Amino acid sequence: MEKTNQQYDSVIKTCRSVFIHKMNDYGTAWRILRPKSLTDQIYIKASRIRSLEEKGISKVNEGIRPEFIGIVNYAIMGLIQLELGPSELELDKEKTLEFYDKYFQTAKSLMQDKNHDYGEAWREMRVSSYTDLILMKLKRTKQIEDNEGKTTVSEGIDANYLDMINYAVFALIKIDFENSK
Repeated sequence: MEKTNQQYDSVIKTCRSVFIHKMNDYGTAWRILRPKSLTDQIYIKASRIRSLEEKGISKVNEGIRPEFIGIVNYAIMGLIQLELGPSELELDKEKTLEFYDKYFQTAKSLMQDKNHDYGEAWREMRVSSYTDLILMKLKRTKQIEDNEGKTTVSEGIDANYLDMINYAVFALIKIDFENSK
């Protein structure tokens, strides 16, 4: 589990760095987006990953790694928007990073709890399975959004975003650490 925590933290550092660089370029323009729009952005990323996995080649000079980073960052934006709601106002950089860190820590705690129960079974999965699971979570999230957030027995949108973060982090761990053996 210690290895997983270290690798998870390394992925957090990478995703956070990309998030900060994009925030320096664009500010928090994403704050205008409704959660549904962020769900659609994640869908675009996951669909591209699946397409690249199936075709085996990319005509745009980016592989799947940046797309998984994008999924993590968009899911965190989605969690922030669920809490704060959309706004045309910029969010202070420091406050934005507080929210970012809070939700990444929430996702990590969830991963640790699930890892306790399931062991490290995720390490035996293929990266393409994480893609499929993210796409499934997106279909669920879209259904919940279409139902105006109402569920009868299922977890809400926030739980699905957290799972998407963890699946994307697992994929990044496999790409960055395990596939490079």
